[in-house]
Amino acid sequence: MGLDDKIKNAAQEIAGKAKEAIGNATDNDKLVAEGKADQSKANLKQAGEDVKDAFNK
Repeated sequence: MGLDDKIKNAAQEIAGKAKEAIGNATDNDKLVAEGKADQSKANLKQAGEDVKDAFNK
């Protein structure tokens, strides 16, 4: 997995956490859900990349 992919996944996870925090602060359930979804997507991408790395060794 390239460093570029790791950075993109981390950035997406951080953005998701920020959305979730802002949603919680403003009582915006939609924003909280979007933030959690972004975090889940980033984690799934990271897991897929980890599997690729394991097979490339």
